[in-house]
Amino acid sequence: MGNREALLVGAKECLREKGYDRSTVRDIATAAGVSMAAIGYHYGSREALLNQALFEILDEWGDSMGRALVPDADGSAKRHFERMWESLVADFTAHPDLWLASVELFMQARRRPELRAPLAAGLAEGRRGMAALLRSVPEDEVPEDSVRTIGSVQMALMSGVMIQCLGDPESAPSAAEVLQGLRDLADLAR
Repeated sequence: MGNREALLVGAKECLREKGYDRSTVRDIATAAGVSMAAIGYHYGSREALLNQALFEILDEWGDSMGRALVPDADGSAKRHFERMWESLVADFTAHPDLWLASVELFMQARRRPELRAPLAAGLAEGRRGMAALLRSVPEDEVPEDSVRTIGSVQMALMSGVMIQCLGDPESAPSAAEVLQGLRDLADLAR
């Protein structure tokens, strides 16, 4: 593995362990086993490296969630959805620094216009991926209206629950509470 790849691996490690703001150039270089100057040479800045690492982590997370949440053999969409929420809440709780880093990315994008296009592309991919998972179809077969409705709403719910898990982990909703809340909201919408 070359220095560029080692830096990306080191940056991912730092994001998982320390989050975005607390990952220093020294931390990343040490984790990668390379000089601090290599960050500037290969990525231009600490922020550019961390941004790329975070986009890759989130992409890897989405792929792993897609593989892990294969519908049950009996085809129960309800159980599939329950497993998804159980996995999400467990992940938000187990890796708060990673999820805080994703929130920090949104704040960075407000100040750095060059991040807006990749962030928007990542959100579009996330909506499509969520709709595909929930519909149990390949991403290229998800109808656009499902991407804009079910994908968008699932992403909004995920973000809201994630923020609650980060802000107040002791009283954040459990997967069962999220699911009951969705049932109650569906009843109200009828």
